[in-house]
Amino acid sequence: MTGGALHHLIILPILLPLVGAAAMLLLNERRTMAKRIIALSTVTALLATSITLLAGVAAAGFSGAPATRAYLVGNWAAPYGIVLVLDWLSAMMLVLTATLGLTSLIHALARWDRAGPRFHALFLLQLMGLNGAFLTGDLFNLFVFFEVLLAASFGLLLHGSSKARVKAALHYVTLNVATSLLFLIGASLIYGVTGTLNMADLVVRIPAVANSDVALVQSGMAILGIAFLVKAGMWPLGFWLPRTYAAAAPPVAALFTILSKVGIYAVLRVYLLLFGGDLGWTGNYGEEWLLFGGMATMAFGTIGVLAARTLSRVAGYSLIISAGTLIAAIGAGAGDVLAGALFYLVSSTLAISAFYLLIELVERQEALPAGVSEPVFDDEYTGALNEGGEEEIGIVIPATIAILGMGFAFCVLLIAGLPPLSGFIAKFAMIDGLLGLQDRIAGSIWGLIALLIGSGLAVLVATTRAGIDLIWAPSDKPQPVLRLAEVVPVAMLLVVCLGLMIFAGPTMRYMERTGQSLGDREGYVGAVLSAQRVGAGR
Repeated sequence: MTGGALHHLIILPILLPLVGAAAMLLLNERRTMAKRIIALSTVTALLATSITLLAGVAAAGFSGAPATRAYLVGNWAAPYGIVLVLDWLSAMMLVLTATLGLTSLIHALARWDRAGPRFHALFLLQLMGLNGAFLTGDLFNLFVFFEVLLAASFGLLLHGSSKARVKAALHYVTLNVATSLLFLIGASLIYGVTGTLNMADLVVRIPAVANSDVALVQSGMAILGIAFLVKAGMWPLGFWLPRTYAAAAPPVAALFTILSKVGIYAVLRVYLLLFGGDLGWTGNYGEEWLLFGGMATMAFGTIGVLAARTLSRVAGYSLIISAGTLIAAIGAGAGDVLAGALFYLVSSTLAISAFYLLIELVERQEALPAGVSEPVFDDEYTGALNEGGEEEIGIVIPATIAILGMGFAFCVLLIAGLPPLSGFIAKFAMIDGLLGLQDRIAGSIWGLIALLIGSGLAVLVATTRAGIDLIWAPSDKPQPVLRLAEVVPVAMLLVVCLGLMIFAGPTMRYMERTGQSLGDREGYVGAVLSAQRVGAGR
């Protein structure tokens, strides 16, 4: 694909779900099959587009050409107009989002999409918000896309109705409204001093801020950082995450695993772009807070995993551990540590998403009444749908326990980081990078290495205990019925993780280049601020 054609594909990850969601709102809620076809087609096209964009970035970058591309929305030059930026990191996050979107949607098609209204429209708007957050090149539009994905997540969290979901949603809404206010305050302080929110323009203007205004910029960045870290789930700001995700429907929780990574992405993008290096007062600004905050988050998640008594809570605290690991790695240093952290980001997100999809299947046997092999929605909305005479046809898969056991064991090995799977490769790369920091080997670095190993062991203990109780212990209850739409998405995610292990070399090279690009401020600034308008030299 030519560079010009690739350039115009950058807007599609935002436009496709937006158009798909708008089309669904025109359809009657009983047009279930039409909505399923639109949603599945849209998400499949999203995945194909994202893979094409990633392949284009990799081909250009590995050949020595500039990999970062800027798309001027409305043909207004940066920093005055809206700009979307595609580079190594954003392309990777687009593919990860589309992969989780496709597998979560397929799982929802088994039955969960009929548990409440407007599921598919909300699902696509969620993907639109995520993709926009990963592509935007300025802080204000990052806030806009944050609000889009959060508004959609409120609806998805309540999907299916239950007292636990309503209670969790109230806490979730309250916390995120407060976080959005912090985001606005931080962005306003930065704009008031610098006169811009374009990230490339901020790289140029922040080092030149007058000494009398430095405190204002630092305050704005600190407030903005708190907003990002709340969304990332950092301790003590991430107490809401395990309970909230445990209350969500399984396909919703599986998609929500990427939500905490939006906060991580924002920290990666803003912190590594604006701070560090030889930029005066911005050099290493907030580095120790990230390192020690990430380690505290890992410790909190480890204790939570050991104390959890349900698999959904184990998965939630595993997400906390994942977030803490990434935050600490960002604070510890760049280079090999950052490359390993990016590998870990992809592997852990895929594994925990698969784990959320497996949880309901594993716990179904214990949760259902005697003689019942699959859940039945008894809420008023679904009952009205069922009166329409639509009969759901499924395939009963034999050897259910064997299938669940193998999938469960695979997920556990991935999340715990045991060899030879991708989780181990990522942790090994991070530990190797940490040991390579010869000038900084200190108690904090050894503490981080111990937490990397100890958190994996804690996950292994907690999940093994639950697996014995729910899967491998003898039971008189009938085996639960599994549908292909419930099993295939889990298999897809685990196959992708297996591919990360098999192709660990090329994958790690991509992560290394991604880490290098995050520190390439000149390349980013040049690509954005010198982007040509259509018809004006491009």
